[in-house]
Amino acid sequence: MAPFKTILNLLFYISILSLLPSLAISTSRTQAQALIKWKKSLSPPSSNAMKSWSLRNIQNLCNWTSIACNEGGLVSKINLRDASISGTLTDFEFSSFPNLTRFDLNTNSVGGAIPSTIGNLSKIQYLDLSTNAFEGVIPSEIGRLTSLRYLDLNYNDNLYGAIPFQISNLQKLRYLDLAGNFLTDPNWADFSSMPELTSLKLYSNEFENEFPEFILKCKKLTYIDLSTNRFNGSLPESLFNSLRNLEYLNLAENSFQGQLSKGFYNLVKLKDLRLAKNKFSGPVLHDWNLMPNLEVIELQENSFEGEIPSSICQLRNLQYLDLHSNQLNSSVPSELGFCTNITFLALAGNSFSGVLPLSLSNLTQISEFGISENLFLGEISSDFITNWKGLKSLQIQNNNFNGTIPTEIGLLQNLTTLFLYNNSFTGPIPVEIGNLEFLTSLDLSFNQLSGSIPSTIGNLVNLKALHLSYNNLTGTIPPELGNLTSLTMLDINTNRLHGEFPDAISKLFKLEVLSVHSNELRGTIPANLGKKNLLLTNVSFSNNSFSGELPAGLCSSFLFDHFTVNGNNFTGPIPDCIRNCTSLSRIRLDGNNFSGAISQLFGMHPNLTYINLSDNQFTGPIPDCIRNCTSLSRIRLDGNNFSGAISQLFGMHPNLTYINLSDNQFTGEINPEFGKLQNLSNLQMERNRISGKIPSELGDLQLLRVLRLDSNQLMGEIPNELTKLSNLFNLNLGNNQLTGQISQAIGNLTNLQSLDLSTNNLNGTIPATIGNCASLSSLNLSNNHLSGEVPFQLGNLFRLQYVLDLSKNLFTGRIPQDLSKLNFLQTLNLSHNSFTGSIPQSIATGMISLETIDLSYNNLSGPIPDLGVFKEAPAASYIGNLDLCGSDKGLKACNTETMKKSFKNSRVLIAVLVPVITLVIITTGIAIFCIIFRQRSNSDPDEETKSLNTKGTSEHRFKPGSDQPVQPGTVETGFQKLTELGVNQPGNR
Repeated sequence: MAPFKTILNLLFYISILSLLPSLAISTSRTQAQALIKWKKSLSPPSSNAMKSWSLRNIQNLCNWTSIACNEGGLVSKINLRDASISGTLTDFEFSSFPNLTRFDLNTNSVGGAIPSTIGNLSKIQYLDLSTNAFEGVIPSEIGRLTSLRYLDLNYNDNLYGAIPFQISNLQKLRYLDLAGNFLTDPNWADFSSMPELTSLKLYSNEFENEFPEFILKCKKLTYIDLSTNRFNGSLPESLFNSLRNLEYLNLAENSFQGQLSKGFYNLVKLKDLRLAKNKFSGPVLHDWNLMPNLEVIELQENSFEGEIPSSICQLRNLQYLDLHSNQLNSSVPSELGFCTNITFLALAGNSFSGVLPLSLSNLTQISEFGISENLFLGEISSDFITNWKGLKSLQIQNNNFNGTIPTEIGLLQNLTTLFLYNNSFTGPIPVEIGNLEFLTSLDLSFNQLSGSIPSTIGNLVNLKALHLSYNNLTGTIPPELGNLTSLTMLDINTNRLHGEFPDAISKLFKLEVLSVHSNELRGTIPANLGKKNLLLTNVSFSNNSFSGELPAGLCSSFLFDHFTVNGNNFTGPIPDCIRNCTSLSRIRLDGNNFSGAISQLFGMHPNLTYINLSDNQFTGPIPDCIRNCTSLSRIRLDGNNFSGAISQLFGMHPNLTYINLSDNQFTGEINPEFGKLQNLSNLQMERNRISGKIPSELGDLQLLRVLRLDSNQLMGEIPNELTKLSNLFNLNLGNNQLTGQISQAIGNLTNLQSLDLSTNNLNGTIPATIGNCASLSSLNLSNNHLSGEVPFQLGNLFRLQYVLDLSKNLFTGRIPQDLSKLNFLQTLNLSHNSFTGSIPQSIATGMISLETIDLSYNNLSGPIPDLGVFKEAPAASYIGNLDLCGSDKGLKACNTETMKKSFKNSRVLIAVLVPVITLVIITTGIAIFCIIFRQRSNSDPDEETKSLNTKGTSEHRFKPGSDQPVQPGTVETGFQKLTELGVNQPGNR
């Protein structure tokens, strides 16, 4: 019993000691000293809100700024809201302020941990530490502030951890805001009900799991915001029964799912419902009229489907309706026009269709109307425009609207945003559009508008973005556009504008994007352009008829990101300022007449991904900095007179996918380091003076699709490693000095569509495996030293369409009958070889697409087929074949009598030879039988011999890739093999 009393006494003394701070005597002097001490810990300590806090003024504590006292002269309120103070609460002596009822530090830079001693503010009713830099966990001692009515820790950014369950001890709390932190889920089951709580804000935290249970116990709640978390699951039905006082419910940007419960109808006081950006599905609630007080409905970015219920139109207080980005697919109900208080209507990103009901003209309060990305059609009624005079934003882009833009558009004098792009509007741009003085964004692109750009657009002095691209606009660019001094983006590309580029554009000093490409503009670019446009980042003059030199100061901003002038007649050098545009990511100068060396043109461009200088007259070496542009993905230098060693051009370019250096004067050998460009899909170096061997490392470029090294001075054998490039569809190594044979592994290139090995020194035969290259549409092996017979497997290349050229080789034997299966082939050249025999009649009948044929200079004989391309081909296609006949081709006539006699003699010869050969075979068979019979009579075979004989009589041939034997007497054709490989018959393509 004694030990138990000792423990009780110890606990009593401990409790007394814990109360000592609050029992300490506080005076106005001690409180003033405590405030001055805290002020000194702040940085800077000279905030205007604290100027009167000093020892010299210690007697006037209750007159200090931001301080209020009670009747006893002690501090009861400290209000330092938005006082520009910075520091911590570490030196704030909470125990010195037992009578403090209000402490407001909202919108400052106070940081550090929230001290646990804050629990000593026993009378505090209002505590606002929001919008500061507090960090760490919320101290559980905050649960001792049992007089608290208002607690706001919103947006401290660095508060984390679980909400302490002790916070639910604040039974008088009415307002709780913990939003905008990194708080995580506690065990909600540990929370008590908070019977006085009316407002709860937990948005923008890291909460997950299902809807918190404890909220359902707080039956006086009128305001709940749980948005921008990761809550999930379906909404509990008890929500709709327990919280019938709700007026505001925001669950947006979570992962709640399922269909909307009819329990929502119980929330008859609800004014604001926000469920956007969740995973809700099914139909939208049907009986919205049962929630008659609704003013705001946000259901966007879910998976709702079906129609807009007409009951929604009975919500006479409805002001804000957002259903965008769902799967709704009906027409718009005409009843929606009854919601005459609507100011915001968003239906974009669904599958709504049909015409807009005229009843929408009743929405006279509408300020924002967005129905983009649907299937609406028809014309825009002028009634809408005349009744929507308060409209600020009209967005109907990405639909099927047609007709003209109503001239009444000029009545919308409050309009700031007008998006009509990607429809089928026709006719001119109304001149009345110049009346929209508050307009900041105008986009009419991707329509069929015609006529000129109205000069009245120059009245839109607040306009920041003008998009008129992809129309049929004609005429000149009005110089009045130079009045748009707020303009940051001018996009009038892809029209039929002509004339010169106006110098007035040079006055647009805020301009960032200038795009006039794909028009019919001509003349020179104004010399002043760029000198005052010091914010320019994107400039495109492409595909016009501009001429002359580019202005030296065009890129004076040094901010260029995209610069494209391709497809013009520009001459001279490139402006030096390009070198200083360190943000450059894309540059196209191709298709002009630029000239000179560019070795100093480029500087440091870490973001450069695309460079195209092709088809100009540039000379000299490539800038060294190209090696350092490690972000490059595409580079085209073809069609110039660049020179220098090819091996030194590139460094580490992990993103490089496309290289074209063709038609230049590059020399040297191909660096094996090219094999490290693992993302490369296109490598073209044709028509240069590159020498040496083809590096085998190119076989490591597994994504390579195009490899063109033709018309160089390459030598040695073709690396067998190239046959590992399974994605290759264009391989051209022609017109070099390559030797050796064509690899048997060529058949691995099953995606190859074009193969050109012509004009080299290749020898040997054509591998039969080439028949596996079933995607080939063009094959050129001409002008080599290939020999032997042409494999019949060439007939399996059913997709050959453009050319099959085997000319100028040493082929012998007959022309394969299987070539007749090449039904799509247009050009066949077998000339300058040693083919013998007649021209197969099946080729003439089977190659139905053949347009050109050349069989000249062979040893062919017999008549030329009298049909198709063979009949139409010129005599030059057959010359050099001494035994071919056909008088209409300039060859000797085919003698009918001679052919008949030859045929008769052949029949006599066959009649004599067949009996003789048969007699020889029978005699030989009898002799062999006698010898075997005699051997068996003389000795018994041993077991091994028996085994071998047995095996020899029972052995079957098996189909490749199959356990089924081929039956005796059957022939496994090349076509059957191709079928097993997945190659279809021509009729099944």
